[in-house]
Amino acid sequence: MVYLDHAATSPMRQVAVDAWIEHAGALNPGSQYGAGRRARSVLDDARESVAEIMGADPVEVIFTASGTEADNLAVQGLYRASELTRVVSTEIEHPAVGETVAALGADVEFLPVDRSGHVSDLSALETPAALATCMYANNETGAIQPVAEIVARAGDTPVHVDAVQAVAKLPIHFHDLGVTTLASSAHKFGGPRGAGFLLARRSPAPTAIIHGGGQERGIRPGTVDVASAAALAAALREAVGEMAAEDVRIAELRNTLRDNILATVDDVVVNSVEPVLPGHLHVSFPGADGDSMIMLLDSLGIEAATGSACHSGVNRMSHVLEAMGVQMSDGIGSLRLTLGRTTTAEDVDAVSRHLADVVARARVAGLR
Repeated sequence: MVYLDHAATSPMRQVAVDAWIEHAGALNPGSQYGAGRRARSVLDDARESVAEIMGADPVEVIFTASGTEADNLAVQGLYRASELTRVVSTEIEHPAVGETVAALGADVEFLPVDRSGHVSDLSALETPAALATCMYANNETGAIQPVAEIVARAGDTPVHVDAVQAVAKLPIHFHDLGVTTLASSAHKFGGPRGAGFLLARRSPAPTAIIHGGGQERGIRPGTVDVASAAALAAALREAVGEMAAEDVRIAELRNTLRDNILATVDDVVVNSVEPVLPGHLHVSFPGADGDSMIMLLDSLGIEAATGSACHSGVNRMSHVLEAMGVQMSDGIGSLRLTLGRTTTAEDVDAVSRHLADVVARARVAGLR
């Protein structure tokens, strides 16, 4: 089995499994008796660990059930906390942000992106807004966005950053970065599914969008999953600890795979352009059918993601590629190959051996 879909989910780290099992029996951390105090101690340790690693204060760490929830809490909460009705965003956001922004009913202005998938014009930030939101790195192409420049240009406008793909891939210090809120998801760096966190400054703070308790500063009420928080913190610490070395190793493997594809397959468009996450390789094969490529690769024991999107059973080009100005004929036959800590040179060799034939067969399917 060759797994090249780490951008979707990275396999759970053993330290996270161990932490989850150790604390799976934890009771309600809000209870005042001994079992509750012990659970609260575990939760406090996890919060302090995440804060230390991410350059935040413990009170700024809000545990959530996913990166999607964290994005919603931030985008909706910051919008409701403002008297303004204008929002600045981009057209390459993950649906967790993009669909949330669309549902606000706000006056939305988009920062344009260039053909490389990077934000290219920040002038919309010069007008005050309820919030500005831009992902740290794109989930499809891996394009790293100019977050520091966005914060600098935004002035007094609160800035939310979806860092789901970037955490444990890039050095991030919450206070130094200067954003108002930052979202992350545990399963992207080897933690458990169903766990994430939001970093939120004390002020301006998101207004609560769900109600029913005072947990997590009242921003995310509900009994916190202690075991998942402990597992998240353990995975984050290990992932960040090995990040520098792994980024180099994974980027070398990614570059080898890219070069092998360019050498063996005709008419290839590489959509992952520097600055880009080390493990992302998004490539288009004009004339090929994306779904056919995924099925053919799967039959060979190679698991990857199509670089297009399926809506109501119809395969169409993704909104990210559309925003980048990619032609439909090029973008419809795309693959997103994302490498991670389990990826080996043998995996790259296996994909390199088979991909030319897979693309050729998928191009035949695309002609039907």
